Amino acid sequence: MIERWIKNSLQLKRYRRFKKNRRAVTALCFLAIVGLFSFTAEIWSNSKPILMKYRGGIYFPVVKAYHPTVFGISDQFVTNYRALEFQPGDWAVWPPNPWDPFESNQKVATYPSPPTNVNLLGTDDRGRDVFARILYGFRTSMTFAVVLWILTVILAISFGGVMGYVGGWVDMIGQRLVEIMSSVPVLFLLIILVSIFKPSLLMLVLITAIFSWIFLSYYVRGEFLRNRKLEYVDAAYAIGVSHWGVIFKHLLPNSLVPVVTFSPFIIASDIYRLAALDYLGFGLPPPSPSWGELLNQAQHHFTTAWWLALFPALALFCTLVLLALFGDGVRNAYDPRKT
Repeated sequence: MIERWIKNSLQLKRYRRFKKNRRAVTALCFLAIVGLFSFTAEIWSNSKPILMKYRGGIYFPVVKAYHPTVFGISDQFVTNYRALEFQPGDWAVWPPNPWDPFESNQKVATYPSPPTNVNLLGTDDRGRDVFARILYGFRTSMTFAVVLWILTVILAISFGGVMGYVGGWVDMIGQRLVEIMSSVPVLFLLIILVSIFKPSLLMLVLITAIFSWIFLSYYVRGEFLRNRKLEYVDAAYAIGVSHWGVIFKHLLPNSLVPVVTFSPFIIASDIYRLAALDYLGFGLPPPSPSWGELLNQAQHHFTTAWWLALFPALALFCTLVLLALFGDGVRNAYDPRKT
């Protein structure tokens, strides 16, 4: 099916070469499956029923928030679905893991509590389910990484493409500015800004994107510098194609190889960066589900709560390994020596 959509013979060869790499394809499948579960986490791990019949009415608590007065409760502001008195004929379909990432298990004696049949991976130091926080944390990490990757690619193509296409004094001044920005310690700058302003996912993405494009812009600039001297660009100018037409129709499509090959590794590094910031306490504001925040708790309870170190570290390690295997397959598929 995909091969029918790919009309370019070179891209088709790259796709077939990638498909022959079983490790990369398997890694991509695992990432897709985990991503599907994480981005639909409310169905798999939540404190609300997926579907419920109560007093003759059909409700979808996962999709829609219902005020307690809908169920005849007047002394609460938030509906506690576990406390509803189900009558004969009433029923509810609960998620496989009946905990959301913000709810504490009040029935355990101490926090953090070890894995049980109630909390499969245990609880953290506030009684919240570790499995739910890991599942929702993957969505948080991947959202941060993908949005940051999109901004990184846009900025790298914009600045690197302009410097490579125009050349001359524009390229010289642009490279000096890039060298100045590349000398800025980004992690320390993030820590300083987060300590001053209230952190949020959007703020972390925007601040990080200001500096994350520099590395990729070198390769985009080099591709534009090389491709602008080739014969097909001169032929495009000869038939009257404008500068914008040459850039978007000819130079840009033929300069995306480094962008594509580096993308999985950029996403992996962004996931690691967010985990590091959360571990240091300068990442997402609590109670946001985060792998780094769980690892920070593990540091304080290392001798008594091994599950806080093991399971988040495994989730982070497996995600980075899968992205590395996928990126290795993409890099081999785009290797010009194998074309």
